Amino acid sequence: MSCCFMCGKDIKQSIEGEEVPGGNKVRTFSYNELRKATHDFSEANKIGEGGFGSVFRGRLKDGTIVAVKVLSATSKQGIREFFTELTAISDIVHENLITLVGCCAEGSHRILVYNYLENNSLAHTLLGKGYSSIRFNWRVRVKIALGVAHGLAFLHEEIRPPIIHRDIKASNILLDKDLTPKISDFGLARLLPLNATHVSTRVAGTIGYLAPEYAVRGQVTKKSDIYSFGVLLLEIVSGRCNHNNRLPYEDQFLLERTWRHHEQGQLEKIIDADLEDDLDVEEACRFLKERKASPQI
Repeated sequence: MSCCFMCGKDIKQSIEGEEVPGGNKVRTFSYNELRKATHDFSEANKIGEGGFGSVFRGRLKDGTIVAVKVLSATSKQGIREFFTELTAISDIVHENLITLVGCCAEGSHRILVYNYLENNSLAHTLLGKGYSSIRFNWRVRVKIALGVAHGLAFLHEEIRPPIIHRDIKASNILLDKDLTPKISDFGLARLLPLNATHVSTRVAGTIGYLAPEYAVRGQVTKKSDIYSFGVLLLEIVSGRCNHNNRLPYEDQFLLERTWRHHEQGQLEKIIDADLEDDLDVEEACRFLKERKASPQI
């Protein structure tokens, strides 16, 4: 498949012998081009992994740094169907959503190319075990929480039909150079068959984020995303992962610990002890109470 840039007006492109509708923004890459950009998808360039696939840092021939997501399951869609769904996703633009810039659809390969964001994900920086130079003061955390909320509300309320993310979690919240949060992986459930996504095969893979009705009965609604966002709020306020099996059993699950402190009237104990001068305790507790009120069954 040749590498070209589709832009300007509505056009048709012939790929592997099929006429497919082209989007206005989606750049197509050959598999070999992306393989070279990521040094053969080397582990050294791997920057993330989720239910939909692995993500690699890549450098294109023109020097542009990109994030390359290799979808984990073999797509059962034809090229036409894949590009139709991809075009719909590429047309969704919001300050708090990651930007899709390109893709590859050669043979069984289905690969997406995104803008590379300098500050990685919340899971890597705020919640990660390694060193991070980012200072997550209270105002920064508020900015991130509100940004994610705005992005999620846009997917739920402004898109028709609405997009249910299905996997809101810290590793899917990326941060640009200004620490503006960008939700990644939205709409990807459209690109893979249902029996090949994390929705069925990895439903228990993201410990702590899944709404009960999703985990038990597989029911996916907007409330499922809201529940997951509530767990993310706990992580942002507390500065710790929602599950840590290295802690004593009674403290391993952040949600249970938060509820216990709430019942004891000591909700402020959940707030990250590293927060300093600009901390607004009342506002932080209000964020935690919003999580407590998230939909459950």
